[in-house]
Amino acid sequence: MEISEGVERLRAAVRDQWEALSASERAVAQYLASAPPESLLFASAQELGTASGTSNATVVRALQRLGYTGLPALKRELASDFTSAVAPEVRLKQRIAHVGRDLGDIWDDVFDEAQERIEHARRLTPDDALRDAVGVLADAAEIHCYGVAASELAARHMALALGRIGRRARYVGATGFALADHLLGIRQGDAVVIFQPGRALAEISVLVERARAVGARVVLVTDELAELYGGRVDAVLTAPHTPTGITTEALTALVVADAVLLALTTLDEGRAVDTSHQLTALREQLLASRPRKG
Repeated sequence: MEISEGVERLRAAVRDQWEALSASERAVAQYLASAPPESLLFASAQELGTASGTSNATVVRALQRLGYTGLPALKRELASDFTSAVAPEVRLKQRIAHVGRDLGDIWDDVFDEAQERIEHARRLTPDDALRDAVGVLADAAEIHCYGVAASELAARHMALALGRIGRRARYVGATGFALADHLLGIRQGDAVVIFQPGRALAEISVLVERARAVGARVVLVTDELAELYGGRVDAVLTAPHTPTGITTEALTALVVADAVLLALTTLDEGRAVDTSHQLTALREQLLASRPRKG
């Protein structure tokens, strides 16, 4: 059976770093190198710690010694090979088989993966990246939030929340020729926030180039596209996607968006409070205008 690139890299890292690992870290490394890749995809750090006779903290430490930023980073590499070689329905069956039907296990699996992804995003995004992104958006005349498919949720959320703190913003989710009409609306002094985890869509490249051509600035929220677009955008925020499908694709992007939104709120508290007051007043008017029943 052909060994995938992700597994080869893992085993090579174990060989190269073996002498530098502690006894407990070697136990983790040995288990990771010998376990079926698909089983690692669905395992939490706690489960790997139990399987290797160590702890979740030792698992995380061993992974970092092996050159990974965390368990989600290892899963992402393994998933790249796994998802390209295994049909979606087979992956779904394996996910169901792993989770089982015990409600407690299901609850734990979802929360464990969510926590791993959020902590991974926290580690991968330095303060200066957040500072750059907030600086871009704070000076923008209008903010265009782009996201399609699984990324639509985060883009819509950010556009709506920006409006609620007094910022001019709109959601953009068109693809193909339909996107051209939205591109016309991007002006000098605007900002574009692109939510796209991994696939380098043609629309992303055109959107970035349009923004650069008219003098708008760009913030990219991604998992895998930082290297490809990093030199052409003004800020990159990392939002790791899910290698298993157990948690929603948009989870970390939503958390990243909330961090940016809170930072923008604190920068102009007066505008945010005034807009919130107006929103509340408008809602009260709408409620008062409802016809009474009976």
